[in-house]
Amino acid sequence: MSTKEKTSQELLLKEEVKTQNEIVLYNDDVNTFDHVIETLIHACEHTAEQAEQCSLIVHYKGKCTVKTGLYDDLKPRCSVLLEAGLSAEIV
Repeated sequence: MSTKEKTSQELLLKEEVKTQNEIVLYNDDVNTFDHVIETLIHACEHTAEQAEQCSLIVHYKGKCTVKTGLYDDLKPRCSVLLEAGLSAEIV
């Protein structure tokens, strides 16, 4: 592989990494575990187990990345979380 090909591949990889965003869900004192779990299943297409694990991480750590992907995919998902009364943002 030539140096030019290697550099091109490295740039593509860096570009791919940059396009990945995350939805971060934050803890609050308002929403129940059941509500958070149901909303994650609906908005982020989590399994029940994934949603439960994320809700526990949020509860104990204060926040958790609940979905990673392209911004255009995450934006409507984050909107669903916010409309459900959860505290979330895309980073």
